Amino acid sequence: MKRRDLADLLLLAALWGASFLFMRVAAPQFGAFSLMGLRTGIGAAVLLPFVLRAAGGAELRANAARIAWVGLVNSALPFVMFGYAMQHLSAGFTSILNATTPFWGAIAAYLWLGERLGRLRVIGLLIGFCGVLVLVWGRNGLEGDGSLLPILAALVATASYGFAAVATKKHLGDVGALTGAAGSQLFAALMLLPFAIAWWPATPPDGWAWLSAVLIGVLCTGIAYVLFFRLISRVGSSRAIAVTFLIPVFGMFWGAVFLGEAVSASMLAGAATILFGTALTTGLLDSRRWASVSRAGSGPTGKPRSGT
Repeated sequence: MKRRDLADLLLLAALWGASFLFMRVAAPQFGAFSLMGLRTGIGAAVLLPFVLRAAGGAELRANAARIAWVGLVNSALPFVMFGYAMQHLSAGFTSILNATTPFWGAIAAYLWLGERLGRLRVIGLLIGFCGVLVLVWGRNGLEGDGSLLPILAALVATASYGFAAVATKKHLGDVGALTGAAGSQLFAALMLLPFAIAWWPATPPDGWAWLSAVLIGVLCTGIAYVLFFRLISRVGSSRAIAVTFLIPVFGMFWGAVFLGEAVSASMLAGAATILFGTALTTGLLDSRRWASVSRAGSGPTGKPRSGT
């Protein structure tokens, strides 16, 4: 991976990790529907010019129904679930739960597409969910602080992300990735609009909440998607998925620095367990995969090819 690509990867992880910081600041004042209506609307406004410049408008119109369906499960539903969860959970804690998304994607691919779950992937799933139990036990089982429902909401959000990834592969495989991303934000914004209006906060949010809402739309949705697809085009999806492992690091870091959130031993243990399970589930620790990558990256003389 080149320095430019590594820089994009770190920036993307920092932005998506910061989304939990911004949600933690804005969600208690805006509420889930209003905040996520703003997020998707702003995200669509940032992304659509890139699509139109690439002559993707016709593609968006031709596939509107399919893109709208993906927008529901990839943006509208999970965003609202996270918006509710972030009114009760810390930024770092929720960013760790977000790392369970690949588990749900593997389960969805098995149930929906009939993809085989190998032994390593099954072990990874079991280890990952053990990590979730460590988090829940550390926060709920001993303290009894009533945060189980927000945790379940966050897990519903990650499950929705996982199933959305399979839905995208199944229904939008012939649609440009950036077109699908921009369209999904647009249709999610339209879906959330009536709810955002109905539940608009009676007390005006303060300046920090507004700033957080704008930043999560511009940086963490619009610009982050552009970075993500640029990274995929340069290094491939298998390497781009490494961002999953960095998001909790930045999520905990931003929460600790700007919100004074404590990072407990159970959070670190749960994060390590979940990320290890994620590595197994996504195949990053599969020696056969790395052997094939090594062979693919070598020319006839066994020397690495340039331009990787």
